[in-house]
This record gives sequence, structure tokens and C-alpha cells, in this order.
Amino acid sequence: MHASIIIADDHPLILKGLNDFLKEKDYNIIGSAENGRDAYNLIETHQPEIAILDIRMPHLTGLEIAKKCFDNNLPTKIVLITFEKDEETYYEAKALNIFGYVLKEFALVEIEQCISSVLKNTPYFSPELISHLEIREVPKELEELTPTEKEVLKHIAQNKTAKEIGELMFISNRTVEKHKSNIIKKLDITPFQNSLLIWAKENQEFLT
Repeated sequence: MHASIIIADDHPLILKGLNDFLKEKDYNIIGSAENGRDAYNLIETHQPEIAILDIRMPHLTGLEIAKKCFDNNLPTKIVLITFEKDEETYYEAKALNIFGYVLKEFALVEIEQCISSVLKNTPYFSPELISHLEIREVPKELEELTPTEKEVLKHIAQNKTAKEIGELMFISNRTVEKHKSNIIKKLDITPFQNSLLIWAKENQEFLT
């Protein structure tokens, strides 16, 4: 059985198109709405796994619904569909723990991939949006590193040698080299000369 989903959009043709498309793919669409108030009532009543919402709707916007769900600890994961590509909306959505942000012009192409990603608890944002805003996402692999490994990596990005890192962190050169080896494995970096330094330099903004 596919995940339970509700859909909301104030454009009847878009709503019907998305609804029909997902039903053809055997998704479990348990309700749809043409305004934000009805959409939120559906979410509150049925608590579906996913709610696919237009950002701009009468009564409540998709973002306002997301905030109400967030404030009321509702478990439904919110996916926004929109034509908007502005940075302010993107960061507002991120702050509300939105799980998906799909541009309408790519909705039928991307929505299945988005749903699949969301069900794995991995947020999905349209690649076209990320490219348009020139936003660099924090590499997921960094989450695998321990605080000590992250500190070693930060020093590497600053061109510190193993000896200098050891002195700064009060550990031996051998321990530094062991950390570097673990980091390379966790980041899945192909080992070649200076490969770790290159990776650290390219991602230095995330190592503060």
C-alpha cells in the first residue's frame, strides 16, 4: 500500500492533473482541496503521511499550513509545489522543516522521486531551484563524521600539516593520520595525492 497523500491547489486543472497522475500510479490519494483552510482541515483530520500543497492558496498559504502543522506537532510531511524560485521563500520553507519543494513546471516529472525521497525521511528540493538560486547544500556525508574528525578536516582546509594539527589538538601525528584515513572512508573520497585537501577546500564553507 502506497503512502496516504492529500493534495491542495487553487488551480482546478493543476489539482486534477496531479490527482489523476498519482492515482494512475496507484498512490493512495485520500483527499484534495482547492484552498488552504480545507487542506489544513484534511491534514488535521486524516494526518496523511504526505501533503502536497500549492504555496499560494486562498485562506491559508502552503507555508502557513506548514507552520500550523509544525506548531501543532502534526506528523504529516509537507511538500510544496510552486512556480516561485525566490530565495526568501526557499529559506522560509527550510526553516519550517518542509520535506519537499517542487517547481510546478517539473511536477509530473519529479513528484514520484520527491515522494520516494520523503518516505525515506530525505528532503527533496527541485534541482532546478537549487541551480537557479545557486545554493550549495551541506554534503550529507559530513553528518557521518565525529566532532573530532570535523575539526581535523577544518584544519586540513586551512593547509595545516599533520604535525600542526596534532599540536593544535593535543594528539599524535599517528592519531591525526588515522582520523584522516577514517574521514576519507566516510566521505567516500577516491584516495589520490591531496584528495582530502581538495575536498576540504571545496567544502570549506561547511566546516566552520
